Amino acid sequence: MSRDASLHLARFVAIMLPVALLGGALASQYIGGLFPCEMCMWQRWAHIAGIAAALVAIALRRTTPFSVMFTLLAALGIAISGAIGAFHAGVEYGWWEGFTTCTTNARSAPGQSMLDAIMQAQLVRCDVAPWELFGISLAGYNALLSLGGALLIVLAVRKWSRS
Repeated sequence: MSRDASLHLARFVAIMLPVALLGGALASQYIGGLFPCEMCMWQRWAHIAGIAAALVAIALRRTTPFSVMFTLLAALGIAISGAIGAFHAGVEYGWWEGFTTCTTNARSAPGQSMLDAIMQAQLVRCDVAPWELFGISLAGYNALLSLGGALLIVLAVRKWSRS
C-alpha cells in the first residue's frame, strides 16, 4: 500500500465507521423502537465528535499535517465511544455497577403535566441490553467495532508516517 493510500484509508475509516455506527443506532431507535439510555447517548456524542474531526481532516487533505492531526482526533473520538461502549456492555452483563440512573424519553404534550408524561413514558435502563446477537449487545458491538476501527486508523497513519 502506498503512503498516500494508507492516509486515504485512515480518513475513509475515520468518516465511514462513526457514520455507519451512528446511523445504525438511529435506525435501531427510530425504526426498531430501541430507545437509548444515557450511556447510549454518550457513545453517540463521541461518534459525532469523531465525524466532525474526520470531516475537517477530509477538508484539509491537501494540508497533510493538519489532516493527519484531525484524522487522529477522529480516531480518538471513535475510541472514546468504544471505551464507553465497553463500560456500558460490562454494566449490561452485570460485570460492574454503572453510575447512571435509568432514563426516560418523557415529553409533556400540551395540556399534560410533566408528571403524567413521566408516568406514561417508557423507562430505559442502562443495565439491561434491549437487543443482543450471539450474546453481544449493541454496546458490545459498538465497543468492538469502534476500538478496532480506531486501531486501524492509528496503524494506517503510522504506516503513512513511516513511509
